[in-house]
Amino acid sequence: MTGMDILHVPYRGSAPALTDVVGGRVEVSSDNLPAVQPFVEAGKLRALAVTTTKRWPELPDVPTVAEAGVPGYEASAWFTIAAPAKTPREIIDKVNASVNKYMSEPETIARMRKLGAEPVGGSREDMGKLITEETVKWKKVIDFAGLKADQ
Repeated sequence: MTGMDILHVPYRGSAPALTDVVGGRVEVSSDNLPAVQPFVEAGKLRALAVTTTKRWPELPDVPTVAEAGVPGYEASAWFTIAAPAKTPREIIDKVNASVNKYMSEPETIARMRKLGAEPVGGSREDMGKLITEETVKWKKVIDFAGLKADQ
């Protein structure tokens, strides 16, 4: 979205990548918040932006990528709960209601935010819509970048 040419340097996890960023061997990194936040809080790394559409409550002075000059940018990890395709609807609805209740509890919200996650509930249809939107978005990225799966 910016036209920047950045060399991807593969690492086997956050720890070695962040070691190289903190040590000055790599200039910039994009990583998950739980891995990066302690370094930011200790003053060893400077967070340039978060990739979500909203600022992170635990780092309120760090802008979003969109606020930092790339309108429309959004990239975030998400997790879901899945069940076998033939699971009866009433079971799905019962599990969904339980998860939504749990995700709305203040203790859950605080705990998940401490882990770098923003709890979001919703319906099975909401999740289906998200999966469709994410598939469309990332297919465009893959096609634009000319990415191919390793064989």
